[in-house]
Amino acid sequence: MYKLIRSCLFLFDAEKVHYFTMGSLRFLLKIPGVKPIWRKYFRVENEKLGVDLFGLHFENPVGLAAGFDKNAAYFNELSHCGFGFIEIGTITPKAQPGNDMPRLFRLKSDEAIINRMGFNNGGIEEAVKNLKKRNTKLIIGGNIGKNKLTPNEDAYQDYALCFEGLFDVVDYFVVNVSSPNTPNLRELQDKEPLTRILSGLMALNKKKSSPKPILLKIAPDLSDDQLLDIIEIVKDSGIDGVIATNTTINREGLKANSQLLENIGAGGLSGKPLTKRSTEVIRFLHERSNGAFPIIGVGGIHSPKDAIEKLEAGAKLIQLYTGFIYEGPRLIKQINLKILAQKIKL
Repeated sequence: MYKLIRSCLFLFDAEKVHYFTMGSLRFLLKIPGVKPIWRKYFRVENEKLGVDLFGLHFENPVGLAAGFDKNAAYFNELSHCGFGFIEIGTITPKAQPGNDMPRLFRLKSDEAIINRMGFNNGGIEEAVKNLKKRNTKLIIGGNIGKNKLTPNEDAYQDYALCFEGLFDVVDYFVVNVSSPNTPNLRELQDKEPLTRILSGLMALNKKKSSPKPILLKIAPDLSDDQLLDIIEIVKDSGIDGVIATNTTINREGLKANSQLLENIGAGGLSGKPLTKRSTEVIRFLHERSNGAFPIIGVGGIHSPKDAIEKLEAGAKLIQLYTGFIYEGPRLIKQINLKILAQKIKL
């Protein structure tokens, strides 16, 4: 049924379809009697799926990655789809429109997406307003970034503003310095600027009566030496963990023809082409750090098998984005049932 619906939706602009789908879900769940049926169909309620991490309790290990609910507008509705946690954002201090449209493209033959959204969001003020309407007990993470016009040397101030502004309305934070769609943002993954940002946020965090977990989201395009730097930075800064990985700028091995890719242009690639590389990064970080910090695995999870591979590589939790779009909400339930069936240790 979902694949039939998807084939119809895929006839239209990807970004417009996203908002149409989310609006439809909101409308549907307001119909009396639909919500419990929806939850029964998509959720798996089993305490064996629970994960205690970062001082938080996750109902199950399958989360929604940042980028899907940029303004924290739909997390209440999405909480009924079976997720164990939801990450909103990326949020920047000031509202910004993002890059010019069109900026979201499907590669159907690769079961992938290319986006160059550019941190389009309503800023801290809109996110806080929406998060105060929270009526779910699910863990909510806040993915934070810098505004496009903020120079890299002043980036820390943007991250600090987001941290302070969202502190009372999210359960954990993710520092996003790995999106390829904000000019020069990935330069902040270099050791010196990244250490400065993370250490600064940790200093702010320690002043709080109840500090909250801070994680770092990294790109899949980092070299082994850069990944070793990440391990050292995590240790030195004292942050709580890593999310591996964001989208890639690599276009190797795609089935899509070169003319289509040229027409689309720049952007971050997500979906099945990222499956192998993201798992390699997870395994590298886990093994080289001797499991020194938790990893949330994301990138190319389109089946329960993909999810299990991430967990076996060293991830403690996983996140979906493109797989959720291509496979639908049943994927979340299928993953959780597979974890139970195989008695995967969480």
